[in-house]
Amino acid sequence: MKKKIWFKGLEPDKKIEKFTIGKDRALDSLLAPYEILAGLAHVQMLFKTQQINAQEHQQLSAELKKMHHEVARSGFLLPEDMEDVHSYVELSLTERIGPGGKKIHIGRSRNDLIMVDIKMYIRDQLQELVAQIKSLFDLLIRLSEQYKDIPMPGYTHMQIAMPSSFGLWFGAYAESLADDLLILQSAFKVANKNPLGSAAGYGSSFPIDRNLTSRLLGFDSLDYNSVYAQINRGKTELIVAQAMAILAKTIGKMAMDCILYMSQNFGFIAFPDDLTTGSSIMPHKKNPDVWEIIRAKCGRLIALPNEISMITHNLPSGYHRDMQLIKENFMPGLTEMRDCVEMSNYMIGHIKVNRNILSSDLYDNIYSVEVVQKLTQNGMTFRDAYRETAKRIANGNLERPENISYTHEGSLGNLCNDRIQKRMTNILSGYDFMKYQSAIKDLLAK
Repeated sequence: MKKKIWFKGLEPDKKIEKFTIGKDRALDSLLAPYEILAGLAHVQMLFKTQQINAQEHQQLSAELKKMHHEVARSGFLLPEDMEDVHSYVELSLTERIGPGGKKIHIGRSRNDLIMVDIKMYIRDQLQELVAQIKSLFDLLIRLSEQYKDIPMPGYTHMQIAMPSSFGLWFGAYAESLADDLLILQSAFKVANKNPLGSAAGYGSSFPIDRNLTSRLLGFDSLDYNSVYAQINRGKTELIVAQAMAILAKTIGKMAMDCILYMSQNFGFIAFPDDLTTGSSIMPHKKNPDVWEIIRAKCGRLIALPNEISMITHNLPSGYHRDMQLIKENFMPGLTEMRDCVEMSNYMIGHIKVNRNILSSDLYDNIYSVEVVQKLTQNGMTFRDAYRETAKRIANGNLERPENISYTHEGSLGNLCNDRIQKRMTNILSGYDFMKYQSAIKDLLAK
């Protein structure tokens, strides 16, 4: 029999219970540390507002800290007889300290609890993700500088177009990650607002202090309106998922480039044999399985916002059980996004660059624009120079220029990596992870 804090003497049908609980036990196990932190803040607030006495406050706080230590261990899983994490905390407290454990639910609901749990979970997940993105960014900038003078062909329409460089290629993805972090920062700021105290979506007649719990949990501010705090369920996850989808586009495109460029038809890059896989029938194969899985996972992450939108788009205000399903792909999605960035960092860290790509006759025509520009600088109109160059290409007598010169910002000769790094530094300064980390540390210490 599942233990439920809402039990009123009548057990639900077992099939109904199994269907409605779904995957909550596994997912709520990940949220247990945050549920307990929210409980600690709530208990301190109840004491400050004189709704529990000093002994009850001391008992509840001490036991919650013990529980936090227990659930923070790797591999923690809610007991099978618990319906959800909310039941686990309240019923466990009651078993440990007696009737006083039941007072933890004064002025709150499972509705605001799950929202505050998810928001705190998002904060920690995004902090880890931001650190991983910064690590990949630093690697890409370093490689951009290292290979800034190593040429590679640029393509448009999958046709050979103009000279590029590995410096440009690596640097392009670094700058893209900076913009991705800016979008992710907006998602973090939305998540870093406190819904606790909105209860079931309409507030509480208990004299609670929502500003106090916000400070104790390190939130920037409240979700002030209680109804909005409730209908923000799903919206917060959607905004975070949209930010992840944008990041996934960057990582997925880089994965596709690596898959393409390491094929024999291109041969721009290579990876050590132990970072590739083989074929069961073709001994020569070095398959880019890691990049292919990253590409597929990024595709799935790009689809995640649409799934959340479809679950929530036609719901009226107030809580609905539909929202429970958001956790099932959203929470694993955060882990999957971090896995993709981590593996991209690992793979790019072992990349081998072909330094002599443009020596092949295959790329003779890649300098056609340089010829056009030289003719133009010598007095010919641009369009006449264009036609003259096209004629030379058709006759097979286009000569490669001895050297090319690019000086404008963001070109082969002026990568602007220092400015891209400065932009990244400015963006990172907008994340105030230390504020909430310090608050949580203080909360556990009191």
